[in-house]
Amino acid sequence: MARRAARKQAQLKAYVSYHHDGDQRNRDRFDALFADRHDVVVLGGGPLEEEEEFAEDLKPDAVRQKIRENFLRDSAVTVVLVGASTWKRKHVDWEIGASVRHTQKHPRSGLLGILLPSYLIANKGRQEPHTMPPRLHDNVECKFAQVHEWSDDASEVKLWLDRAFQDRSNVTPNNTRVAYLSDRNGKGWS
Repeated sequence: MARRAARKQAQLKAYVSYHHDGDQRNRDRFDALFADRHDVVVLGGGPLEEEEEFAEDLKPDAVRQKIRENFLRDSAVTVVLVGASTWKRKHVDWEIGASVRHTQKHPRSGLLGILLPSYLIANKGRQEPHTMPPRLHDNVECKFAQVHEWSDDASEVKLWLDRAFQDRSNVTPNNTRVAYLSDRNGKGWS
């Protein structure tokens, strides 16, 4: 019994942020990679987008705190599945912002970006900074987060998760960008 409890404590809990309309199939693939394996628990029930909208008069810090307490409270790493339109989504921006925010009750989560096939197709196989979520890009630049291309190798992805978990305590994240107020349009941010 004690061995089983120790194993549960050793499990890394990952919250997955993604564009629900465009990338649900890849979210399902990510879940399948870790289904009862590799000591990874993938968190998240219904997507944040389907939850009640936050009051428009809330300040960004208050929105981030509510997200952290209601959706991310148990996570150690936030994984951003980056598809062709993920950068446009306000909910992805809010989840990243809440994840890297350290509070007295909730330590910050590590941050990991995974480029999906749809992203690579849309960007001709290249990583383009202005077509990934801006807050993720900021944290790649300061070395708090890393971005990798999709892999079906759960052992490899587990190494990425472990690195993100370690970096959350060793590197200061960049969370200075103004939070999205609404979804964005266009071919990229500036």
